[in-house]
Amino acid sequence: MPRAGLNRDAVIAHALEVLDASGARGLTLKAVADRAGVAAPSLYKHIRSLTDLRALLAVRVLDETARRTGAAVMGRAEEEAVDAFLAEYRALVISHPHRHELVESFPVGDPEVDRAAAKVLGVLFAVVRGFGLDGEDLIHAARVLRAAVAGFTALEAGNGYQDPADVDHSFAFLCRMLAVGLRAAAPLPKPLPAPSPAS
Repeated sequence: MPRAGLNRDAVIAHALEVLDASGARGLTLKAVADRAGVAAPSLYKHIRSLTDLRALLAVRVLDETARRTGAAVMGRAEEEAVDAFLAEYRALVISHPHRHELVESFPVGDPEVDRAAAKVLGVLFAVVRGFGLDGEDLIHAARVLRAAVAGFTALEAGNGYQDPADVDHSFAFLCRMLAVGLRAAAPLPKPLPAPSPAS
């Protein structure tokens, strides 16, 4: 019989605690079982394997990222939307760096993880569309924003900024540069048709 109160959500919650404390390398079924106060075989009543558990964690993190970044950009456009998305993403990574490290290293191909990732991408696309970008330009711009914030936050979480310059100011500078770049990449408005000559 599974331990009273132990279900899939509880296993995920315990696994997130292990991940936060020990990183992806410390995420083992034994560590999760110890945190839950059960024997490791008891976990198999709720998950199939460590790979399955990692996928469940990735989905949980991505869903939370989509929910929080989506709420942050709601009702905002252009620079304000860029700032809100990047700031919320940064806050999520800095508060739980190992969670986003797990997501970034998770191989593509798991349908549920890909579905959850698509929700985050949908928020990012909405931000970029506010600058009038579409088609391949939309994809390129979204990739640039993702690469910029993922790189910045990975360095920040790993204490990669040792220079005395204020990191918050650097992040604000990054947001401003990205917004300026998106505006510069936006297509020019189509000219209005010339008025018909008077007959």
